[in-house]
Amino acid sequence: MGEELAVGEDQLKEDICKVMRNLFNRGLISALGGNVSARIPGSEEFWITPSGIFKGELTAEDLVKLDLEGNILEGFLRPSIEWPFHAAIYKVRPDVNAVVHAHNPFTLGLTLAGVGLKPITVEAVMVLRKVEVVPFAFPGTEELANLVKEKAMAGARAIVLQNHGIVAMGANLYEAEAIAETLEEVAIAQFVAMALGKEPPIIPEREVELYYKLYGIS
Repeated sequence: MGEELAVGEDQLKEDICKVMRNLFNRGLISALGGNVSARIPGSEEFWITPSGIFKGELTAEDLVKLDLEGNILEGFLRPSIEWPFHAAIYKVRPDVNAVVHAHNPFTLGLTLAGVGLKPITVEAVMVLRKVEVVPFAFPGTEELANLVKEKAMAGARAIVLQNHGIVAMGANLYEAEAIAETLEEVAIAQFVAMALGKEPPIIPEREVELYYKLYGIS
């Protein structure tokens, strides 16, 4: 059992690094900004990216393993300062096994302008569902962790951090990555329509409700 867990964690660590490279290549994180964490389902420990290291070329050896109280269990580098809200999410959402924190420029820009993301694409309905926004709080603080935890407890999958970035939560790393990427895709489409002087049509509420009912989504 211990050997199987080790193999699972080795793959998890490689996947975290792959997701970070994907986000960096898409311009959703910067050289030193953004972070990703993941855990084996059911675990009260998680792996997270380090602070102050170039995010485009992370290796499995760079990652840090923490418990839900922030104690370092494995690793030699300093964990991301954002670990408190990652831990807070894992404490209240047993269905979440991966968290992506990125700095989506279009998503953040629309939010700063007071424009909320709308269900204008099928992906917005299927992947994002409802996007929550939390007011500004300094990175790495308990205040920010509590704001994120509150939205996570309410069932959010995607949260915009005012003046900061986004948080995407998934059952696995690639679901969390897909949510982060879909946020930006929807934001770009909405921005383009608005820049051309058009209000983008939304998917009718009745269709959204039918989709949720069909797939048992609450």
